[in-house]
Amino acid sequence: MDIPQLQQEFSEFRSAVTEFQTTYDEKLKLLASKKSVDVLVDEKIERLQGVMDEKGAIVEKAGNDVASALSRLDDLETMMSRSGPGAPDPKVEEKTRSDACNMILADHYSLGRPIDLTPDDVEDVDLKAFKIYDKHFGTYIRRGGNAFFKKLDKDGFETRLLSVDREPGGGYWVRPEVSNRITKIVFETSPIRQFASVEQIGTDSLEILADEGQFGSGWVAEQEARSETTTSDIGKRTIFAHELYAEPRATQKLLDDAGFNVEGWIADKVAEKFGRDEATAFVVGTGVGQPRGFTTYPAGTATGQMQQVNSGHATQVTADGLFDLVYSLKQPYLRRAVFMAARLTIRDIRKLKDGDSRYLWEPNFQVGQPANVIGYNVQQADDMAAVGAGNLAIAFGDFMAGYTIVDRMGIRTLRDPFTAKPNVKFYTTRRVGGDVVNYEAIKLQAISA
Repeated sequence: MDIPQLQQEFSEFRSAVTEFQTTYDEKLKLLASKKSVDVLVDEKIERLQGVMDEKGAIVEKAGNDVASALSRLDDLETMMSRSGPGAPDPKVEEKTRSDACNMILADHYSLGRPIDLTPDDVEDVDLKAFKIYDKHFGTYIRRGGNAFFKKLDKDGFETRLLSVDREPGGGYWVRPEVSNRITKIVFETSPIRQFASVEQIGTDSLEILADEGQFGSGWVAEQEARSETTTSDIGKRTIFAHELYAEPRATQKLLDDAGFNVEGWIADKVAEKFGRDEATAFVVGTGVGQPRGFTTYPAGTATGQMQQVNSGHATQVTADGLFDLVYSLKQPYLRRAVFMAARLTIRDIRKLKDGDSRYLWEPNFQVGQPANVIGYNVQQADDMAAVGAGNLAIAFGDFMAGYTIVDRMGIRTLRDPFTAKPNVKFYTTRRVGGDVVNYEAIKLQAISA
């Protein structure tokens, strides 16, 4: 999108916000004077809501695109700034060695024999093998294992640690560029992942120690005897990595087309599926065979419970309810706190005012920046429940402190040209888990009087 077009979109967004608030104010005045509201007014309000959604998303995406472009420019400059004619770029070599290390670690963990390995420990023979594997992975995607092995053999694929030249029903580790692309797209499409704490693991689970209380203390005179104080209880949270899969298909004819970027296509399709499934699980997942969502815990303020703050109305969000929600969160968590709500819930929040008749929703007229409510970032999470009696429609809190996501190393793809002829299936798997680790860092708004 060029600058003039972006300026036009930005101008239309600002105009829609102003017109929406003016029109809604007029509706409130009519209701206050007990006059009927023309159906056209309600239609106009809904239309303006749609314009704000559309233009706001365009403006925010433009900011993200700029940031992404700048990042790619930095990478390009890094690749171009070599130490001499024909000399390898140290940063590129460092990344290649790191990618090789990660693949070796993932491969060994999958076989149940974890090892200690750093990029500096990767031997030259394994680095060479990784480069050959990376170079020819596209052959496996297009033509299958036999052609892939021939390419590897021709280039002298030999290694002692890297054992990816096998296919015991588990497929092949995808190229780092594809894996990174999938991870990046999933990160951008899963709102919880953007704000939660994310840990890379090489085992089936992550154990986290949790401080369940506080140490005792007290005042004492200079000569007074000191009695023993109480100590904090230490609990443990275990987050298991569950298997997530996608299975996009393509015809062999399409794969044979040299102009078709099949790896990029697989990455996009897989990331789309993973992103949707993750976003749902982190909010409403059962914890059985999938991550556990933060809205699935019983109400309360004890360990293992999530505090639910009533909205103050049986079927609606209210300004008082949002203020109560914000003030229910302890001060240390406010610095990184954000709201999470579905799109239609955000549309309802836009209509709320404080006691001075000021709208709580504050559109951010800066490219790439989301709107605020009561000074806090608002994120759209459509897996949150809709506004309705008894529903948990809004979450507010420090998700980095409250929710932890675990990613087990490696994304694998198994090519299956047999079971869906003439299509070739690409069964792609990864391991991911998630759970609440701090129950006081996230609060939920219940639609209730």
